[in-house]
Amino acid sequence: MSRSETTEFLKNVLRNTRLTEKGYYASEVTINALTKDKKRVDYVQFVPPGAVFLSDIEKGIFICYEIKSCTRDVYSGSGLNFYGEKNFIVTTMETYKKLQPDIRSGKLNAHIREVNPDSSLYYGIMVAVPKGRNVYEEYEQPTRPGVADDWTMKTVLECDPGGRRKRSLAEMLFCMLRSGK
Repeated sequence: MSRSETTEFLKNVLRNTRLTEKGYYASEVTINALTKDKKRVDYVQFVPPGAVFLSDIEKGIFICYEIKSCTRDVYSGSGLNFYGEKNFIVTTMETYKKLQPDIRSGKLNAHIREVNPDSSLYYGIMVAVPKGRNVYEEYEQPTRPGVADDWTMKTVLECDPGGRRKRSLAEMLFCMLRSGK
């Protein structure tokens, strides 16, 4: 499967499983749109605890997802823009396995800081796993991507809950609205 096909596969699995479950989402969300520091996030999801009271909206959280089809994509210099309370790299199990030494050594965090100093280092990793298969089986014998409907997203590295959003609720919602997707 080519890099672009893998990216499309991951997007479809993410949309089918995580983004449609709850909340609202937008794709290709631009932060700092009219500045030289413009950054794009693949998907931003807004999840309020309810939608009845104004306080529910104000208590909502933003989750940023960056789709990465391979390690070359991770280190390409684009993406890894994390602005939410929760942030995730979405990838294949094969790529996650290759990234583990870089995560442990701090190389990935150093890269994130280099390409976007404003990006949060509070992130987790989600991988596509065939439905009915557990993460451990997939880790031992990664499956080649197939039909997105037959797959789900599983968290293999939890997002550290220490992340604080630096941008206002209104700014983040406006950025999502402006993306139009």
